[in-house]
Amino acid sequence: MPRRRMFRRTPPTTPTLPAVVTSKTAWLGLAAALLLVAVMLSVPGSGEDRGCAGARVTGWRAAEGMNAELTRYGNDNARLDDWTGGDGTRTVRLPDGRTLWLSADTFLDEVYGGKSRKPNPVWVRNSGLVMSAEGRFQRTLLGGSESQPTAFFPGTATGDGREAWRWPVQGVVEPRSPGSKEKVVRVLLWQREAGSPPWIFGVPRASEVATLSLPDLKVENIETIYEPQHTDVERRVLYGTSAITEGGWTYVFGADEGSVSGKPSRAHVARAPEGRLADKDAWEYWGGAGRSTEGKASAGAKGLGWQRDPAKSVPILVGETDQRGATGTYTVVRRGDTWLLMTMDAGGSGLTDVVSYWSCTPTGPWHGPTKVAVPPLPPGGKEAGAVPYNPQAHAEFDTSSGELLMSYDVNVMNNSSVIHQDVAYYRPRFLRLVTSPAKGK
Repeated sequence: MPRRRMFRRTPPTTPTLPAVVTSKTAWLGLAAALLLVAVMLSVPGSGEDRGCAGARVTGWRAAEGMNAELTRYGNDNARLDDWTGGDGTRTVRLPDGRTLWLSADTFLDEVYGGKSRKPNPVWVRNSGLVMSAEGRFQRTLLGGSESQPTAFFPGTATGDGREAWRWPVQGVVEPRSPGSKEKVVRVLLWQREAGSPPWIFGVPRASEVATLSLPDLKVENIETIYEPQHTDVERRVLYGTSAITEGGWTYVFGADEGSVSGKPSRAHVARAPEGRLADKDAWEYWGGAGRSTEGKASAGAKGLGWQRDPAKSVPILVGETDQRGATGTYTVVRRGDTWLLMTMDAGGSGLTDVVSYWSCTPTGPWHGPTKVAVPPLPPGGKEAGAVPYNPQAHAEFDTSSGELLMSYDVNVMNNSSVIHQDVAYYRPRFLRLVTSPAKGK
């Protein structure tokens, strides 16, 4: 770079203003600065704590009614092309009062004596279940035909012929386009491809959004939102483990694959304007609030806040250290003015405990962990090697007293035949949670 010549220059004379004028100017500048800070702290996603009430779980009980209804439907052999077991449980309430339940790997076929399946039952990569407004499961949504059922959200294949499939995660109802009176269901999907250990549950491939028509729940199209390119597969982020519409935006939570190797996953959050969840160009990714050397928020730093480039997304710290936090399938729900996050306790007391964190904004800071529950297993589950995972909140089913419905999945990882000997070992179970203000704890 060429060196600039330096010239000495006499500064112009500045007229002296009356003291009252300079005092008033300084006061107005200070007031404007304080107003700007206040506005920033009041906007969801500003990365600052607005002093909300917080939320924590103070008690729980088994949701026997929901457990019984799912058992009734799963064991009903009136049809043999419907759901008898699955995981990945999420729900979305439809405008007519029905509820769409979303399930990942799903077993079909007959259940013998309300207990077992044949050793090699028919299964598909995903399905949907429709529940009536009265709370009764009615039918299973699949592709294909009754004699040859396929996944509701069809899979594909990689260039070298390996399977690539879709697992549905959270769904929301939103306008077909901003301002439209017509509603559709948007379902977030994780596309994964077959891989070798430790990637027995697939290598992350893409985050997608499917559009379902209403009221008939037909899959209209599937749009790719983001394809992670990180060379370290553990750091590839998929979005959709939870999604909440608030203040004209749909906030979509995601995570990387850190929990595959026994570490916490790094949580991330993105957002899209309501009505544009299927438009990848409308998505924004949280790039961080910034911190000065003193640990204070630095809102004016470049490259921070909401970013259009997904590569600029930074993790939202869940837990006080990188060694303790969320798994890749955590859940987020609103309780009053607070965002409540629940997850298996990755890096903490073990993957047998559900813990919670709370925040005043979707981007944190997150306070916790606080113990929620040790989810009970089906009878004989511990001896069979069953484990709980994927806790998910279902705010659509709040009771009149404000109890929150939470599901958790059950599986036996080291012996797949066991889940056919007893169908309860591969079905979600339900708890009713009592939540209270955290009062700064």
